[in-house]
Amino acid sequence: MTSFTPPGSSPDIDVDQLLLMLRRKQKTWVDWGMACQQLQKAGYSPQQIFEESGIEPIQQNQIVVAGQVYQNLKDKGAEAACQYFGERRSDILYEFRVLNQEGRAEAATLAAEKQLDADEARAIAKAMKEYSRLSETPVGFTDTPGDAMAYRCWYFARQKDDLQERSRLIGQGLKFAHSDSAREKLQMLLSDFSVVKAKEAPRLPFFRLESEEELPRLMPVVGHLPLTVDDLKAVPVVEEEEPFGMVQFSGSCTWVPVPGWQVILRAEDPVALLAQVQDLGPDLPRPTEEVLVIIDRDQRQWHEDCYFLIEVDGQLQVQWFAEAPEQKLYGQVVLVMRPKRILDENFTKDPWHTDE
Repeated sequence: MTSFTPPGSSPDIDVDQLLLMLRRKQKTWVDWGMACQQLQKAGYSPQQIFEESGIEPIQQNQIVVAGQVYQNLKDKGAEAACQYFGERRSDILYEFRVLNQEGRAEAATLAAEKQLDADEARAIAKAMKEYSRLSETPVGFTDTPGDAMAYRCWYFARQKDDLQERSRLIGQGLKFAHSDSAREKLQMLLSDFSVVKAKEAPRLPFFRLESEEELPRLMPVVGHLPLTVDDLKAVPVVEEEEPFGMVQFSGSCTWVPVPGWQVILRAEDPVALLAQVQDLGPDLPRPTEEVLVIIDRDQRQWHEDCYFLIEVDGQLQVQWFAEAPEQKLYGQVVLVMRPKRILDENFTKDPWHTDE
């Protein structure tokens, strides 16, 4: 197979020599991992390396990551582990990628001593991660990988009423226990058959939105009438992020959520104004109260069935026009929202009142 040099390849490496070494499986897996890493930095994709060397992308990832763990062992002076893993079992070191440098060295040393397989190595890594999250070291156990695994076995063995499964966990824990006190804790379970049931985690309160109206639309508030055109223009255009309509904004602005009614969802550039009912027209029905006026600044084409925002004597006003006006339109009124009506606010606060 003819090798090739992709664009951006580093002139400092001998690509052909690296590919030949990988193809012939010369040297050790540590060297293969370094070669794959160098080729990737030189511009080769994992698929290209596979086509040139026969080493599949998933294997490349394993030996590259395991090689980084191996380098951590060297940095920590874990000579026995380095000697053991130097020519074998990259899959074991790959499992220790989730640990910090100190933990990797300790776990690898234990794995070398016990000659663990990949499943046992994965269990050790998981036990060490869980052990590190405990607020304090459990009584009878020490801060060692072996005792971390022993504690995990002890913890789960106490919850088993199946004697065969309980015994299996105790035996596994005794295999890894580092301290005498940890062994004693496990051996006590051989005569103490009481079952300690673990508390089950509660169910998360999942809820799926079933309609668009349930997801409010967040929009900026220009202010309370009277307002100027400059006030309207100072409010930024809002860009929502799906799927929850999140808004990123830097600066000072007041925001209001409005239900996701269709008229609101159709608005391209909505903003909100606060106003009194009489500010919108003299003949509007009472009672006089504060309302939220939603303006779509993107809709500036006159239509006889709509109200629009215009400027009169330097201030914004809401007006209707029977014919196309000469004034500049600054947006269409898409909704006027009254506040929620509460007949008796004190009544709703009484916990003993229920609906009939």
